[in-house]
Amino acid sequence: MTDIDVAELQRRLVAFAAARDWGQYHTPKNLAAALSVEASELLEIFQWLTPEQSAAIMEDPESAHRVADEVADVLAYLLQFCEVLGIDPTAALVAKLERNEKRFPLPSAAEPPDRHSAE
Repeated sequence: MTDIDVAELQRRLVAFAAARDWGQYHTPKNLAAALSVEASELLEIFQWLTPEQSAAIMEDPESAHRVADEVADVLAYLLQFCEVLGIDPTAALVAKLERNEKRFPLPSAAEPPDRHSAE
């Protein structure tokens, strides 16, 4: 883990894009599309793996590197997307977690857990 925070990552991403005059392409639509593509590239790594193979993927250095690179790409585009739209990603996540905790309270011993998506 590093000690760098989300805001610093966003500043670095903005500076990186600005130095290359890429800001003109960083519209919400383009960033959302790029985020989707990178998430699909992450999924592609796991596409035909068994559950056991997917759980062990980080044991192989080459596979681990590919996964980490795609995670980085997804995170980079997500942070750029948030920056362009003025979304605080950590505040958005905290708010969503709080809504989900109310929406899906801990089940009592007599109730089976609700396994619906937390979307």
